[in-house]
Amino acid sequence: MRFHDYSATFSRSRRLLFRAGVAGAPVIIALALAACSDTPAPGDDPRADPRNADVVRRGAEVYAQNCAACHGAKLEGQPNWRTRLANGRLPAPPHDDTGHTWHHPDHVLFGIIKNGLVPPYAPKNYESDMPAFSGKLSDDEIWAVLAYIKSRWSREVLPVRAEMLRNTASR
Repeated sequence: MRFHDYSATFSRSRRLLFRAGVAGAPVIIALALAACSDTPAPGDDPRADPRNADVVRRGAEVYAQNCAACHGAKLEGQPNWRTRLANGRLPAPPHDDTGHTWHHPDHVLFGIIKNGLVPPYAPKNYESDMPAFSGKLSDDEIWAVLAYIKSRWSREVLPVRAEMLRNTASR
């Protein structure tokens, strides 16, 4: 699996849209409509539907009990999450718009939560403090956590994520 930092792509896309001004209005409208669409983007799994209030509510509970201690009660991650600690590991990243969670398709996020940061989700022998939750959380609970996380992403991120996932799926 290739890892790519899409934050530069996201920033570039935003700059282009804002520079386009009035000429870019149709693009902005199309992206906004795509964000509100009932059609999931490639890489979205219906089990992690952020519009399902019951699943999101359950996900919030599971997240608070199992994830918030490292990833933050508001999904903000640990301070300086991009800077390695003394042990060489990275702090827990945020799951809000400022992190990279939204760059990944649902099945990858599910796999990381269930199995930890191991191949194919990380390079061989990668060391991480991210535990595998396969023995602690059910598959339904993991999907609910993902629904909760996705429910917190902004309307600005959603269309960019959808486009990114479409581009990745077409490769």
